[in-house]
Amino acid sequence: MGFDVGLVVLLLLGLAAQLIPAWRHESLVTNALIALAGIGLAPVLWSAVRAIFLRTITIDLLASIALIFTFIDHQWVSAIFINLMLASARIFDRVTQLKTKHTIEHLMKLRPERVKVQREGTIVEEPVDAVRAGDVVVIEAGDRIPVDGTVLSGEASINQATITGESALIQKHAGDAVLTSTLNEFGSLLVRADHVGEDTTLAKIIALVSEASAHKGPIQRIADRFSAWYIVISLVGSALLYIVTHNASFVLSVLLVTCADDIAVAIPLGFTVAIAHGARRGVLIKGADIVERLARIKTFVTDKTGTLTRGDTHVVAIELFGGSNQLEVLAGGALCAINSHHPTSVAIVAYLKQQGASFLAPDSFQETPGEGIAATKDGHQWFSGKMEMLAAHGVVVSAQDAARINDIRVHGQSMTCVACDGKLIGGFIFQDELRPSAVAAIRDTKALGVRSWIMLTGDNEVIAGQIAHQASIDEFYANLKPDGKLALIKEIKKRSGVLAMIGDGVNDAASLALADVGFAMGGIGADATIEASDITLMHDDLRRIPESMELARATMRVARQNFWIWGITNVVGLGLVFGGVVGPMGAAAYNFITDFFPIANAFRLYRTHISETEK
Repeated sequence: MGFDVGLVVLLLLGLAAQLIPAWRHESLVTNALIALAGIGLAPVLWSAVRAIFLRTITIDLLASIALIFTFIDHQWVSAIFINLMLASARIFDRVTQLKTKHTIEHLMKLRPERVKVQREGTIVEEPVDAVRAGDVVVIEAGDRIPVDGTVLSGEASINQATITGESALIQKHAGDAVLTSTLNEFGSLLVRADHVGEDTTLAKIIALVSEASAHKGPIQRIADRFSAWYIVISLVGSALLYIVTHNASFVLSVLLVTCADDIAVAIPLGFTVAIAHGARRGVLIKGADIVERLARIKTFVTDKTGTLTRGDTHVVAIELFGGSNQLEVLAGGALCAINSHHPTSVAIVAYLKQQGASFLAPDSFQETPGEGIAATKDGHQWFSGKMEMLAAHGVVVSAQDAARINDIRVHGQSMTCVACDGKLIGGFIFQDELRPSAVAAIRDTKALGVRSWIMLTGDNEVIAGQIAHQASIDEFYANLKPDGKLALIKEIKKRSGVLAMIGDGVNDAASLALADVGFAMGGIGADATIEASDITLMHDDLRRIPESMELARATMRVARQNFWIWGITNVVGLGLVFGGVVGPMGAAAYNFITDFFPIANAFRLYRTHISETEK
């Protein structure tokens, strides 16, 4: 960019010299202008030739021909204006890249360079690159966490704004996950490093922001195709004009007005702004094509647990059946849950630890997604899961027990049943809560034109109905298995318009991939989440969804405005040329000035929308 900045300064000095009557016809000044025009032509001509060898038509071809015409017609001031325009466009293009780089560098600065590590009973300070997975690092008050890891001991209040965009302090205790770049405001921790370097959440965010700006959306690809046709038509039209008029100055004026380098810079600039801004707000958008689809969403399909509800399902009680005792139910729950990562199993394990239960490894273990778990121990067959699974394996449930289970469901709670050797002995009762942000998010997206929200869940109809009513969900489907969710999404997609799916990014990976736009909730703790979705919400706040839709719509609005600005200024410029109002020098000055209109409009998106959102 230094070359272009220097060139712009020299070109401006050359134009200034033309404003001084005594210097206007000085041979030294004229020769300087010719030299500057030649210097400016070189990179443009090289870019055009290189593009031709790659079988691509770019705006540099049109600009090169216009510059060559200025040399033929001795229009040195026009050549200066063209070079000013092209150098300025290259500078703005570089500024666009630097904005993305600035965002990345800002994130990189949040990663500490040195870290305290426990080595053989002592604490040593080392470069962060020396830390390996499994090392134990010491995090004191005021430190930024250098790794993705698990708290081994200690308590602290962590500010996760660098990842989630939210500055609220989160309490961390033994067993909790912590992330690179987050700030320890109060307290101290011993953290086991689970992911370091390029494997951390921060590194994935940086890579995504860097790559996303390079992904072109339909409107950018349309702009590229249009530019290619536009250049061909401009060149053919100019050739015909010369054949008819034999007026090189007139043809040059037309070429100068119709250069379209401004639109080539302004369109991608807006998308870069949107992606970089989203990253700072904890919303990771994978590319410009996602921004375009995001602006046109008409239907949302959402999971329930961990999406509309908090997902921190917890055991509130144990129910006993058939004269069994609590120790039997605890033992069965431990056998089935200990090897499972399902949220209900994790909640059961946490509850059992609170109760001081002992854990024994099962002799065999089999988990069926959406149904439950089968395990054996010392010749006994254990089942833990839904009633339907137990019934399929011959577990007998009395009418009295079935009525009790139904009563629990009617009161908005769910139950994981436990059976041993074909007999129902008890169950764990769970309670989950609606996210406070769910109602606001649904209301706000509907205000933006979303027609309907549809909830898919594996829970029973009573619980699903209660959550749907509380959240103002339009339609819901209950008792679904994972393959049932996929089948329903395929059907909904046929009638929905642009379809968005919201899930946890891991369990719902297939559903997220099937939707037009996949939102993954809670990317803050899931390694696979960023890969599974089109958009990852690093913070579990559904209000980020209407915010991201507004950002996408503002970006698309600016892109369309820029096409209109470019078209109108071209029509006006051609009118001035054909009306004889301006010649080559006036056409070049006109194009130079109007080039800044769409670029300034794109920068307006950066200034106004971001500042309003971050207030």
